[in-house]
Amino acid sequence: MPDTATASDIKALGRADMAARLARDIEEGWVVNLGIGMPTAVSDYLPPDKEIIIHSENGIFGMGPKPAKGEEDFWLVNAGKQYVTLLPGASMVHHADSFAAIRGGHIDLCVLGAFQVAENGDIANWATSENDSAPAVGGAMDLGVGAKRLWALMEHTTKEGEPRLVERCSYPLTALGTVKRIYTNLAVIDVTPGGFKVMEMVPGLSFDDLQARTGATLLR
Repeated sequence: MPDTATASDIKALGRADMAARLARDIEEGWVVNLGIGMPTAVSDYLPPDKEIIIHSENGIFGMGPKPAKGEEDFWLVNAGKQYVTLLPGASMVHHADSFAAIRGGHIDLCVLGAFQVAENGDIANWATSENDSAPAVGGAMDLGVGAKRLWALMEHTTKEGEPRLVERCSYPLTALGTVKRIYTNLAVIDVTPGGFKVMEMVPGLSFDDLQARTGATLLR
Protein backbone atom coordinates (compact mmCIF):
# COMPACT_ATOMS: atom_id res chain seq x y z
CA MET A 1 0.00 0.00 0.00
CA PRO A 2 1.78 3.21 -1.13
CA ASP A 3 2.48 6.03 1.32
CA THR A 4 3.17 9.60 0.29
CA ALA A 5 4.29 10.75 3.74
CA THR A 6 6.52 9.15 6.34
CA ALA A 7 5.26 8.34 9.81
CA SER A 8 7.41 11.15 11.24
CA ASP A 9 5.61 13.69 9.05
CA ILE A 10 2.18 12.79 10.40
CA LYS A 11 1.06 14.07 13.78
CA ALA A 12 -1.17 11.13 14.66
CA LEU A 13 -3.26 11.48 17.81
CA GLY A 14 -2.58 9.44 20.91
CA ARG A 15 -5.45 7.63 22.57
CA ALA A 16 -6.03 10.40 25.12
CA ASP A 17 -6.18 13.00 22.34
CA MET A 18 -8.59 10.80 20.37
CA ALA A 19 -10.92 10.60 23.37
CA ALA A 20 -10.67 14.33 23.97
CA ARG A 21 -11.43 15.11 20.32
CA LEU A 22 -14.59 13.00 20.40
CA ALA A 23 -15.69 14.47 23.73
CA ARG A 24 -15.84 17.95 22.21
CA ASP A 25 -18.63 16.86 19.87
CA ILE A 26 -20.98 15.47 22.54
CA GLU A 27 -23.92 17.81 22.95
CA GLU A 28 -25.57 19.28 26.01
CA GLY A 29 -28.18 17.03 27.61
CA TRP A 30 -27.24 13.81 25.82
CA VAL A 31 -27.39 10.46 27.58
CA VAL A 32 -24.19 8.69 26.49
CA ASN A 33 -22.98 5.11 26.77
CA LEU A 34 -19.22 4.60 26.54
CA GLY A 35 -18.13 1.14 25.43
CA ILE A 36 -15.47 -0.97 27.11
CA GLY A 37 -11.88 -0.10 26.25
CA MET A 38 -10.76 3.13 24.64
CA PRO A 39 -14.22 4.83 24.76
CA THR A 40 -14.26 4.86 28.58
CA ALA A 41 -11.54 7.55 28.49
CA VAL A 42 -13.99 9.98 26.84
CA SER A 43 -15.57 10.70 30.23
CA ASP A 44 -12.27 12.24 31.40
CA TYR A 45 -12.57 14.98 28.77
CA LEU A 46 -16.23 15.99 28.86
CA PRO A 47 -16.68 19.79 28.86
CA PRO A 48 -17.43 20.89 32.45
CA ASP A 49 -19.95 23.47 31.25
CA LYS A 50 -22.20 20.82 29.65
CA GLU A 51 -24.63 18.54 31.43
CA ILE A 52 -23.99 15.10 29.92
CA ILE A 53 -25.35 11.93 31.51
CA ILE A 54 -23.06 8.91 31.24
CA HIS A 55 -24.83 5.55 31.19
CA SER A 56 -23.41 2.09 31.89
CA GLU A 57 -25.44 -0.90 30.76
CA ASN A 58 -25.06 -2.66 34.09
CA GLY A 59 -27.48 -0.09 35.50
CA ILE A 60 -25.99 3.38 36.07
CA PHE A 61 -27.21 6.76 34.86
CA GLY A 62 -25.01 9.67 35.92
CA MET A 63 -21.68 7.92 36.17
CA GLY A 64 -18.79 10.10 37.24
CA PRO A 65 -15.02 9.93 36.70
CA LYS A 66 -12.65 7.31 38.02
CA PRO A 67 -12.21 7.48 41.81
CA ALA A 68 -8.94 8.60 43.31
CA LYS A 69 -6.64 5.80 44.39
CA GLY A 70 -7.68 4.57 47.82
CA GLU A 71 -11.20 5.98 47.47
CA GLU A 72 -12.71 3.16 45.39
CA ASP A 73 -16.14 1.81 46.27
CA PHE A 74 -15.68 -1.89 45.56
CA TRP A 75 -19.42 -2.31 44.96
CA LEU A 76 -19.54 0.41 42.31
CA VAL A 77 -18.23 -0.60 38.87
CA ASN A 78 -19.09 0.01 35.24
CA ALA A 79 -19.85 -2.65 32.63
CA GLY A 80 -16.11 -3.23 32.16
CA LYS A 81 -15.68 -3.89 35.91
CA GLN A 82 -13.72 -0.65 36.40
CA TYR A 83 -14.30 1.35 39.57
CA VAL A 84 -16.36 4.49 38.99
CA THR A 85 -18.04 7.30 40.91
CA LEU A 86 -21.55 8.77 40.83
CA LEU A 87 -22.42 12.39 40.11
CA PRO A 88 -25.09 14.24 42.11
CA GLY A 89 -28.52 13.06 40.93
CA ALA A 90 -27.22 9.74 39.60
CA SER A 91 -29.50 6.73 39.50
CA MET A 92 -28.86 3.00 39.75
CA VAL A 93 -31.44 0.76 38.09
CA HIS A 94 -32.05 -2.91 37.47
CA HIS A 95 -30.06 -4.48 34.64
CA ALA A 96 -33.32 -5.17 32.76
CA ASP A 97 -34.42 -1.53 33.06
CA SER A 98 -31.04 -0.40 31.77
CA PHE A 99 -31.43 -2.55 28.67
CA ALA A 100 -35.03 -1.39 28.26
CA ALA A 101 -33.66 2.15 28.01
CA ILE A 102 -31.16 0.99 25.37
CA ARG A 103 -33.68 -0.98 23.32
CA GLY A 104 -36.30 1.72 23.69
CA GLY A 105 -34.12 4.33 21.98
CA HIS A 106 -33.43 6.46 25.07
CA ILE A 107 -29.62 6.56 24.69
CA ASP A 108 -28.64 9.58 22.60
CA LEU A 109 -25.13 8.36 21.77
CA CYS A 110 -23.11 5.19 22.11
CA VAL A 111 -19.35 5.21 21.55
CA LEU A 112 -17.82 1.83 20.73
CA GLY A 113 -14.33 0.68 19.90
CA ALA A 114 -14.05 -1.35 16.71
CA PHE A 115 -11.85 -3.82 14.87
CA GLN A 116 -13.46 -2.79 11.56
CA VAL A 117 -16.09 -0.39 10.24
CA ALA A 118 -17.49 -0.76 6.73
CA GLU A 119 -18.41 2.09 4.42
CA ASN A 120 -22.11 1.22 4.84
CA GLY A 121 -21.86 1.63 8.64
CA ASP A 122 -21.50 -2.03 9.64
CA ILE A 123 -19.36 -2.50 12.75
CA ALA A 124 -17.29 -5.47 13.93
CA ASN A 125 -16.02 -5.01 17.47
CA TRP A 126 -16.23 -8.26 19.41
CA ALA A 127 -14.19 -10.91 17.61
CA THR A 128 -11.62 -11.20 14.84
CA SER A 129 -12.43 -14.80 13.90
CA GLU A 130 -14.75 -17.70 14.67
CA ASN A 131 -12.09 -19.06 17.02
CA ASP A 132 -11.86 -16.06 19.37
CA SER A 133 -12.32 -16.79 23.06
CA ALA A 134 -15.00 -14.10 23.53
CA PRO A 135 -18.18 -16.04 24.36
CA ALA A 136 -20.68 -13.69 22.71
CA VAL A 137 -21.22 -10.28 21.18
CA GLY A 138 -22.64 -8.96 24.47
CA GLY A 139 -24.38 -5.65 25.15
CA ALA A 140 -22.68 -3.93 22.21
CA MET A 141 -25.22 -5.65 19.96
CA ASP A 142 -28.10 -3.92 21.76
CA LEU A 143 -26.29 -0.59 21.92
CA GLY A 144 -25.32 -0.80 18.26
CA VAL A 145 -28.95 -0.82 17.14
CA GLY A 146 -30.71 0.80 20.11
CA ALA A 147 -28.79 4.06 20.55
CA LYS A 148 -29.91 7.07 18.51
CA ARG A 149 -26.32 7.59 17.31
CA LEU A 150 -23.35 5.25 17.13
CA TRP A 151 -19.83 6.63 16.89
CA ALA A 152 -16.71 4.47 16.60
CA LEU A 153 -13.43 5.34 18.32
CA MET A 154 -10.57 3.33 16.86
CA GLU A 155 -7.06 3.23 15.43
CA HIS A 156 -7.10 3.88 11.69
CA THR A 157 -5.00 0.79 10.91
CA THR A 158 -3.85 -2.38 12.64
CA LYS A 159 -0.36 -2.69 14.12
CA GLU A 160 0.63 -4.31 10.82
CA GLY A 161 -0.68 -1.31 8.86
CA GLU A 162 -3.81 -3.01 7.50
CA PRO A 163 -6.89 -0.76 7.12
CA ARG A 164 -9.64 -0.96 9.72
CA LEU A 165 -11.99 1.16 7.60
CA VAL A 166 -13.07 -1.15 4.81
CA GLU A 167 -15.59 -1.73 2.03
CA ARG A 168 -17.05 -4.74 3.86
CA CYS A 169 -16.17 -6.17 7.28
CA SER A 170 -14.40 -9.52 7.27
CA TYR A 171 -14.81 -10.03 11.03
CA PRO A 172 -18.02 -11.18 12.79
CA LEU A 173 -20.49 -8.28 12.87
CA THR A 174 -21.83 -6.49 15.93
CA ALA A 175 -24.46 -4.34 14.21
CA LEU A 176 -25.48 -3.59 10.63
CA GLY A 177 -25.41 -0.14 9.06
CA THR A 178 -25.54 1.87 12.28
CA VAL A 179 -22.21 3.72 12.62
CA LYS A 180 -22.64 7.43 11.85
CA ARG A 181 -19.17 8.80 12.62
CA ILE A 182 -15.66 7.45 13.13
CA TYR A 183 -12.88 9.05 15.18
CA THR A 184 -9.42 7.65 14.52
CA ASN A 185 -5.87 8.68 15.32
CA LEU A 186 -5.72 10.21 11.82
CA ALA A 187 -9.13 11.65 10.99
CA VAL A 188 -12.78 12.28 11.73
CA ILE A 189 -14.94 10.56 9.12
CA ASP A 190 -18.71 10.57 8.67
CA VAL A 191 -20.53 7.54 7.29
CA THR A 192 -22.85 8.83 4.57
CA PRO A 193 -25.13 7.13 2.02
CA GLY A 194 -22.28 7.58 -0.46
CA GLY A 195 -19.59 6.15 1.81
CA PHE A 196 -16.83 7.53 4.05
CA LYS A 197 -16.69 11.35 4.02
CA VAL A 198 -13.57 12.97 5.48
CA MET A 199 -14.46 15.79 7.88
CA GLU A 200 -11.08 16.41 9.48
CA MET A 201 -7.47 15.19 9.25
CA VAL A 202 -4.47 15.50 11.55
CA PRO A 203 -1.62 17.88 10.64
CA GLY A 204 0.90 16.54 8.15
CA LEU A 205 -1.60 14.17 6.54
CA SER A 206 -2.90 14.74 3.02
CA PHE A 207 -6.06 13.29 1.54
CA ASP A 208 -3.97 10.89 -0.55
CA ASP A 209 -2.05 9.80 2.57
CA LEU A 210 -5.31 9.02 4.33
CA GLN A 211 -6.69 7.19 1.31
CA ALA A 212 -3.58 5.01 1.20
CA ARG A 213 -4.35 3.90 4.77
CA THR A 214 -8.04 3.22 4.15
CA GLY A 215 -9.60 0.11 2.62
CA ALA A 216 -12.51 1.93 0.94
CA THR A 217 -12.91 5.01 -1.24
CA LEU A 218 -12.95 8.28 0.70
CA LEU A 219 -15.10 11.27 -0.17
CA ARG A 220 -13.95 14.85 0.23
